Amino acid sequence: MARNVRLQEGYGERGKAGFTLIEIVVVMVLISLFMVLSIPLFGNVGTGSLDTSARRLSGTIKYLFNEAALTGHEYRLIYDLDQRSYRAQVLEADGEVVDAPDQGRQATLKGAVRFRDLQVPGRGKFSAGQVTIRIDPSGWVEETVIHLDDGKDKMLTLRVMPLTGTTEIFEGYRQF
Repeated sequence: MARNVRLQEGYGERGKAGFTLIEIVVVMVLISLFMVLSIPLFGNVGTGSLDTSARRLSGTIKYLFNEAALTGHEYRLIYDLDQRSYRAQVLEADGEVVDAPDQGRQATLKGAVRFRDLQVPGRGKFSAGQVTIRIDPSGWVEETVIHLDDGKDKMLTLRVMPLTGTTEIFEGYRQF
């Protein structure tokens, strides 16, 4: 019994010596890996508002397209070009138009991002006011070309595909 106690005491003293070389190397490798993965993210800090706004708008369109197909109700996406915002509404079965449950609140474009213009084939090009886009439950959304700019020199073109509700995003100002 006394021998077991001495072995445990000896182990305890040896365990206080510090970190092993392998432990230090593993920690250094992990820190280096985190730095390599995170530093490139800081390069896009100034241009992130335009990209974020485009992705958020694209996601909203696809979400509303799917909701229309699932619920069998017509959805409407209202762009307010002057206020740099958009919101969604749904046409209820009784004919009443109400704010969409999840996407009905007004979403504003980030930072200095603004709608440069919005083009709807057959209806024209809009650069001010409100524009309403219909999303039909049969799986169709009005084709829309949206031009966003960051107030400086960067622009993005979003093209909403009518049969899928997906949005193609292109660098610069493109005409279709």
